[in-house]
Amino acid sequence: MAMDVGGKKGGPMSDINITPLIDVLLVLLIIFMVIVPRTPHGLSTLIPQPNKNKQQNQAVLNRLVVVTINAQQQVAINQTPVSIDDLSTRLTDIFKTRNERVMFVQGDPNLPFAVVAQVIDIAHGAEIDKIGLIPKALAAQ
Repeated sequence: MAMDVGGKKGGPMSDINITPLIDVLLVLLIIFMVIVPRTPHGLSTLIPQPNKNKQQNQAVLNRLVVVTINAQQQVAINQTPVSIDDLSTRLTDIFKTRNERVMFVQGDPNLPFAVVAQVIDIAHGAEIDKIGLIPKALAAQ
């Protein structure tokens, strides 16, 4: 803070030097720019898109692997019930002859996500490359 001493009108006068305040402001601005949280990244997902070609749709549906989990936490692979303990071996058997390792998971809307995450983890353990989630709106079609 600087001070102007003297003058024609008598007595000392004081002026505020704002240069240090601007320095503090710039330092705080840089700190807040660095601290700003980045966008969180979760699991990457795939959503199947409907195809207009009906013949190709049947071929794709025959190769498609959908793991469904109902509200009672019962797991099924393409409508075939399977226990959660046998899921890894069944998925390994299904995908051992396939080049394309894509699977979709459809869970009940009232199901805790921890159960769906457990199925996704088992699928990653069975060396499945891409795992997509089927949302409720797409499953209704």
